Amino acid sequence: MKRGFGSDNHSGIHPKILNAIAQANSKHAKAYGDDEWTVKTVAIFKRVFGETALPFFVFNGTGANILALKSLTHPFHAVVCAETAHINVDECGAPERFLGCKLLAIPCPDGKLTPELVLPKLHGFGDQHHAQPKVISISQSTELGTLYQPKEIAALAELAHRHDMYLHVDGSRFANAAAALNTSFKALSADLGVDALSFGGTKNGLMIGEAVIFFRPEPAQHFLYHRKQAAQLYSKMRFMTAQFEAFFDNDLWKEIADNANRKAQLLAQKLSDIETVTITQKVEANAVFAIIDPQLKQKLLQEYFFYDWDESRNEVRWMCSWDTTEKDVTAFTEAVLDVGK
Repeated sequence: MKRGFGSDNHSGIHPKILNAIAQANSKHAKAYGDDEWTVKTVAIFKRVFGETALPFFVFNGTGANILALKSLTHPFHAVVCAETAHINVDECGAPERFLGCKLLAIPCPDGKLTPELVLPKLHGFGDQHHAQPKVISISQSTELGTLYQPKEIAALAELAHRHDMYLHVDGSRFANAAAALNTSFKALSADLGVDALSFGGTKNGLMIGEAVIFFRPEPAQHFLYHRKQAAQLYSKMRFMTAQFEAFFDNDLWKEIADNANRKAQLLAQKLSDIETVTITQKVEANAVFAIIDPQLKQKLLQEYFFYDWDESRNEVRWMCSWDTTEKDVTAFTEAVLDVGK
């Protein structure tokens, strides 16, 4: 199988991040986050996201989302999300199981919630017969590769806070969004009223690890205990946090995200001229969604792995990574043309 566009999870570890892990392996250190690398990385997160930021480190994205939401909710609460949200589609029912909360999923053609879409779900407050809406959860970038503009996030935060709710952001590709919007992490989160952020690392060149960031102290109060009970506390924490130190050093994160985003733009550009391919979403981050002929898809899958998105209409998803090259894009485009002959 050739190097392809199945997922940004398929890429390896960035060499600078791998080197940071090796450097952290140079001596003994205290466990469970009481080490010098973790202390330094927490300080870096506060510098990058603002002094109100309270970062915690976990193994994976599903763990980050569940633990962030658990800190924001009680079992009688409800979480409003897009129908395509990762918490609704790709976490095997884990949010419902571990939170006890109801998910209120809203159809969104472009993957983006708006105050107008959310508002009809915000009712039954104080009624003991109804699950109480408590969190609006969005993804940035979305599962459809689209981006929330800062003003759109601010509007959702204002709506949430007006109803005594929280705004949570699933940011497994938050770096791609910040790079594409040419803005800082703080300007895209704390400054807009985001209450909790699941910040991705694994899709952006890390071997393992995500961060849960709170921007107010109340929901973070019991996170340490939630994390331990959920088996998301890493004993040798330095190997996780050293990666984030390298990730932020000299804006490596931007180099990583920019490459993935640019290659997605290039891929979309090259494919848009092919009659058998129809791009279905705006290419705003590092994802390309397209409808292709089913016979063409089966031929392509013999050489390249990628995922179906909507089999009912032959829609597929192609993802670019930190290490996707122009040569990769050109080879794939030529393969599409060859199998379509």
